[in-house]
Amino acid sequence: MFVPFDQLPDHSRVWIYPSNRLFTSDETASIREKAEAFLKQWTAHGSDLQAGIDLPYNRFIVLGLNESIQSASGCSIDASVHFIQSLEETFTVTLLDKMNVTLRNKNIIDHISLKEFRTKAKKKKISPDVIVFNNLVLNKMEYDSLWEVPASLSWHARYF
Repeated sequence: MFVPFDQLPDHSRVWIYPSNRLFTSDETASIREKAEAFLKQWTAHGSDLQAGIDLPYNRFIVLGLNESIQSASGCSIDASVHFIQSLEETFTVTLLDKMNVTLRNKNIIDHISLKEFRTKAKKKKISPDVIVFNNLVLNKMEYDSLWEVPASLSWHARYF
């Protein structure tokens, strides 16, 4: 069952998929439409899942799930990954490669390999104050408060 993302409770589980590029406004509208259709029929063990989508910066796909109503099952998580894979194919983007870092330097969002991030951090071409997107946050409350943080306050700190 689809609900607006902002209506999901803070304890809702989130999955964050960073794109290797900015989505166009047409792509964003299409992704939202496809996601709403998917979330309306998303189930776990035959029970509807209360879920929403956020598309921050036209660069990320964030799925949120209110697990207090119904938790995701292995099959429902697989279905969501297949949905994300279909978006990768449709829009020719990379969303599932976890070996990348997305960061914001001033108002520019960049998506670089983890190896490149490590090298730039070591050579001090990236400061510990750079804002990184911590896509490992677990729930909506963490997403709202800990998703965009200085690298020094996230798991990225180990590279400085």
